[in-house]
Amino acid sequence: MSAATAFSAADHAHMARALQLAARGLFTTSPNPRVGCVIVKDGQVIGEGWHQRAGTPHAEIHALGQAGDAARGATVYVTLEPCSHHGRTPPCAEALVNAGVARVVAAMRDPNPLVAGGGIDMLTLAGIHAEVGLMEAEAHALNPGFISRMTRQRPWVRLKTAATLDGKTALANGASQWITGEAARADVQQLRARACAILTGSGTVLADNPRMTVRELDIGRQPLRVIVDSGLRTPAAAAILPALVACHHAPPTARAALEQTGADVIELPGIDGRVDLAALLTLLAQRGVNELHVEAGAALNGALLAAGLVDEWVAYVAPMAVGDDARGLFAMPALTTLADAARFRLADVRQIGGDLRLMLLPA
Repeated sequence: MSAATAFSAADHAHMARALQLAARGLFTTSPNPRVGCVIVKDGQVIGEGWHQRAGTPHAEIHALGQAGDAARGATVYVTLEPCSHHGRTPPCAEALVNAGVARVVAAMRDPNPLVAGGGIDMLTLAGIHAEVGLMEAEAHALNPGFISRMTRQRPWVRLKTAATLDGKTALANGASQWITGEAARADVQQLRARACAILTGSGTVLADNPRMTVRELDIGRQPLRVIVDSGLRTPAAAAILPALVACHHAPPTARAALEQTGADVIELPGIDGRVDLAALLTLLAQRGVNELHVEAGAALNGALLAAGLVDEWVAYVAPMAVGDDARGLFAMPALTTLADAARFRLADVRQIGGDLRLMLLPA
C-alpha cells in the first residue's frame, strides 16, 4: 500500500474524477457500493464508467468498454478495489488483467470478505502494478453503509429530525406541518433516495399515516419501508404498507391482516415488550440494507440513541420557538449528570432555504 505522498497531482485529479463518477450511482446501486473508474494513457482519459445498478456491469467494465484495445498499458483509477469473485457479474480484476493494463490505483480495499484484498492480489500476480490508498477518506465517505454492512454486519443508521430552535418536533396537539420549509423538505428527499430502507415507528404511522416514499426524484426504485411496531398496531389500511413490520409478538389476527397487504411481519422480541433493535439491524443487513434512513418519533429516536445505534444525525432546525409543552426529539430516561449525555460533533453545517441543516457524528 503506497503512502499518499507517493501519488502525483495527476493521480489525485484522476481519482477525484473517479469519485465524481461514483457519486452518480448514489441513489441506484443498492445493495452494491458506489464505484467510479477512469482509465488514462499517455496523460489522456480514454475510458470512464461508474456502477449504475446492481446486476449490471461494474464501473471498470464500462470504462474498459470505452477504452477498447487502447487500455493495454494504461493506468486505471478506481474508487474501490476491483472485485475478484464471481457474483451476478464476472470479476473485474480478471477483466483488467485480460485487458493488459499496466497500473491500477484503488482508493480503498474492498471490505467485502469475498474480496478483501483478493482483487489486488490477482492484479499483482499478473504483473500489474497495484496501489491502494489514494483519497481513501473520500471513498469511505461515499459508501458508509456498504462498509458498515461488511464490517459490522449492520447498516449505517442515519437519523433525520426536524425541530424548532427549542428542540420541539410538534405542538402538544400533534400539529407539525410544517416546522421546516419547502427547501428542507426537498433536501430530505435526497436523503431518502440514497437509503436502502426507511425506518419509522408505529406511533408515527398512527399519528401521521405517512407513505415514507421517495417523491420528486425518479430513481427507479423505492427504499424498503420498515416499521417498528411492538404490539402490531399498524392498521391494514396504512399508507406505508406493504412494509417490513418488526414486532415483539404477532397476534394471529393482526398478523394475517397485515400479511394480506403484502407486509412482511417479523417477530424480534426484546426486553420489556419491545422490539430488539440490534437484531432488527442485523436482519436488515442480511437483506442487503446498506444505509438505513430513520424518520420517527421521540420513542424510537430515543431507543436508537440510548442503544448506541445512531451513526449519523441529520438535524434540520427551523428558526422558531414553540414552548415547553410541545413534543420533543428523544424520549429517554432522565440524566443525573451531563457526563452521561449523548454527544456529537459537527461534520457539516449549512443553510437550506430558511432553515439550518446540521450533520452530526457521534463524538
